[in-house]
Amino acid sequence: MEYDVVIVGAGPAGLAAAIRLKQAAEASGQDVSVAVIEKGSEVGAHILSGVVFDPKALDELIPDWRDDPSQPFDTEVTEDKFILLGEAGSATIPSFSMPAFMHNHGCYVGSLANVCRWLGDKAEALGVEIYPGFPAASFIEEDGVVKGVITGDMGVGRDGQPKDAYQPGMELRARYTLIGEGARGSLSKELIKLYGLDANSEPQKYGLGMKELWRVKPENHHKGRVQHTMGWPLDNETGGGSFLYHFGDNLVAVGFVVHLNYKNPHLFPFGEFQRFKTHPDIAPIFEGAERLSYGARAITEGGFQSVPKLAFPGGALIGCSAGFVNVPRIKGSHNAMKTGMMAAEAVAGALKEGRAHDTLEAYESAYEKSWVRAELKKVRNVKPLWSKFGTVIGVALGGIEMWTTHMFGGFSFFGTLKHGGPDHAATKPAADCKPIEYPKPDGVLTFDRLSSVFISNTNHEEDQPIHLRLADADLQKASELDVYGGPSARYCPAAVYEWVADEKSGEPRFVINAQNCVHCKTCDIKDPNQNINWTTPEGAGGPNYPNM
Repeated sequence: MEYDVVIVGAGPAGLAAAIRLKQAAEASGQDVSVAVIEKGSEVGAHILSGVVFDPKALDELIPDWRDDPSQPFDTEVTEDKFILLGEAGSATIPSFSMPAFMHNHGCYVGSLANVCRWLGDKAEALGVEIYPGFPAASFIEEDGVVKGVITGDMGVGRDGQPKDAYQPGMELRARYTLIGEGARGSLSKELIKLYGLDANSEPQKYGLGMKELWRVKPENHHKGRVQHTMGWPLDNETGGGSFLYHFGDNLVAVGFVVHLNYKNPHLFPFGEFQRFKTHPDIAPIFEGAERLSYGARAITEGGFQSVPKLAFPGGALIGCSAGFVNVPRIKGSHNAMKTGMMAAEAVAGALKEGRAHDTLEAYESAYEKSWVRAELKKVRNVKPLWSKFGTVIGVALGGIEMWTTHMFGGFSFFGTLKHGGPDHAATKPAADCKPIEYPKPDGVLTFDRLSSVFISNTNHEEDQPIHLRLADADLQKASELDVYGGPSARYCPAAVYEWVADEKSGEPRFVINAQNCVHCKTCDIKDPNQNINWTTPEGAGGPNYPNM
């Protein structure tokens, strides 16, 4: 199938790009064919975010969106709270100590999955073809140029042989291909390596974000309240924090982020999340409440320093495929949408000139002049300072840094700090670190991973090739287990990985429960030897988030 433009991923970036392409085509009297392919079973099925949504990009894309009865927001932020937690107490950080851009006035609380469903409807109304359930398994590369993507085969057995329902993948050829897979996308990773797009940037940094959606008692609900915490239960050397967002009909989104450059392989991010909810400041919110859903995903945290070159011959990276999250604001959707729109405008200009398969330098130029780059530049040293000096000193220095860059137009006394190595390289041998004891979940406030995966509606066809590829089984035993203590059994928020005793030999055996995978990509990021490669499973597999 041939199109003018193929977009991989029906997230905020991909859908904004599709809409902007159609808007530009209509304005210039062109007929531009646009296809969006999405690995989730429907638009929004794999979308997970807090979310406190900054409407800046949406105001540019659809200026009258607030007048649309179907628009997905009913809760505007009314209150900001910043709290530093200790084991038994807390200290509120006054809002006036934060620069203006850290406040959430004018932002909305809701479901990013539902935002994407709404944007998908807008895109289809403009003539965009959206194909959910079709993962992009590989890209078409000819003579050094990307000319489209190939969707994954359907109906292949665990043994790699075609079953009766076998359907081969489809070639979707395009004059330009936009990659909006989200954090640590499988194609993005290959394209960055193939074209050396990160040659002049720092390694990308990541966090693991886990989220639960609860319906709380009315007396515990404060519609429009946005609360963030740092500190306990994480130690000073481990970056991360929490969010609680009150919205809708007595809904509270509670989430926990652990920066994946943590050192101790005994750390259990999901266990830290569950322990956080037991804090005396937090637990009362969930008294008598009902947990509705759970999910997890990786978050790009490298920011300004880690943005790679965006355009390659035949296409470009948009959204979190390149990494535009503002870490201190805990926001990236507005930046993702804007980069999709900028890429779309560059493509529209190229198509109008009759071009195809070249490098979209206009997109690079637009990014250099954009408010996205300016926003990321202001906070560029917050993450490196946090990583280097720990939570207490690092966050304090980050606050001073943000005031400085805010007042002096991006100038920093630190210049631009480096992140150092990739996250997997931060992991220390298990023998050098202290084990961490985690309390047993009570099934009321705290839960185990399997019951959590159940309410994420995750499903994969069991008789299919395992999409989590292990490069060297011997290395996994000799290093990941024997040196690092088997952190895969802990860093995965869905209990995909286990080390179990072999029934015959009694020796440890690595088990991959691919059925549980929520597509967070943490294994691909944090495995200390980079021995696990996340690839796309059969179409429509993975979570099905209803309101996340």
